[in-house]
Amino acid sequence: MSAVSSSGWLYGAVQRRRNRGLGGLYLVVAAFLILYAVLFPGILSVGGFSKFTQNWFPLALVTMAQALLMLNGGITLAIGPLVSLGAVIAATTMEGVLGVPGGFLAVAFTGLAIGAVTGAIVAHLRLPAIIVTLAGSFIITGVALILLPRPGGFIPGWLSTTLAGHTPVAFLLLVVILVLWKAFLATPLGLGIYAAGDNPVGAFRSGVPVERVKIVSFALSGLLAALAGLFVAAQTGSGDPVIGNPFTLNSIAAAVLGGVGFLGGKGTMRGAICGSLLLSVMINVMFFLGFPPVAQYVAQGLIIVGAVAVPELLGVWRARR
Repeated sequence: MSAVSSSGWLYGAVQRRRNRGLGGLYLVVAAFLILYAVLFPGILSVGGFSKFTQNWFPLALVTMAQALLMLNGGITLAIGPLVSLGAVIAATTMEGVLGVPGGFLAVAFTGLAIGAVTGAIVAHLRLPAIIVTLAGSFIITGVALILLPRPGGFIPGWLSTTLAGHTPVAFLLLVVILVLWKAFLATPLGLGIYAAGDNPVGAFRSGVPVERVKIVSFALSGLLAALAGLFVAAQTGSGDPVIGNPFTLNSIAAAVLGGVGFLGGKGTMRGAICGSLLLSVMINVMFFLGFPPVAQYVAQGLIIVGAVAVPELLGVWRARR
């Protein structure tokens, strides 16, 4: 067997293992999408599809941000505060001399910097990511409240119209981000995310720069969360220092629904994206079925518990056969 065919076979085997269980997820997502289209036929129009993807897009970004760290064996509780800070920075910088380009760069740099610093603390000080990000969430929330104590600021009308108007710009942006993610996976750092998450000791002995991979993962996670905040600010036309709070738990829920494991190295980004789509559709379906908000939270919690417990129970059942 040649080296090329051997590597191709190995790549195929790895992909099959990563995609295991995603078929059922795709079927569930398709079923909910069909139900949603029946309840709300307007989604089949360009305007309806655009509005749906605009509501889904921030959740998809924060789910990718969370999945990046979960694949690497970590987790973050600072997603929501980073979304809020991104929205606040966008709303407080775009009116000044920097304009929209400067505001975008400020948001991106802030997300990258906060993520990189957090990753460095976790990687070099060997502290649990959940503790570091919990502490960071309080600090980030405080900074957002200092910059903008109450909802306000300025987002140019043309930017809101472009990102959150009647065209599927959000969907196109998501496609571009997924293409970039696929390209990143082809790099040594991208491959190292799975390796370091699955077996950090083995990855280190194989030459994977585990600490650098962790820092890059946190930096990219911070960038995605901050950009989600910029998009939310464009949606609402202003900044809000607490608007991102629900995204922390929703990002974890969506990643878990998409089959991403808590212990690292398990799951795929496509699964996480499907999980975010499923969660977004479920929320909309429950709304159209008349579920009160409290019942929606209960239903989401039960579905998430089921998504985690069912695969484990099936694994135990298969092992006993």
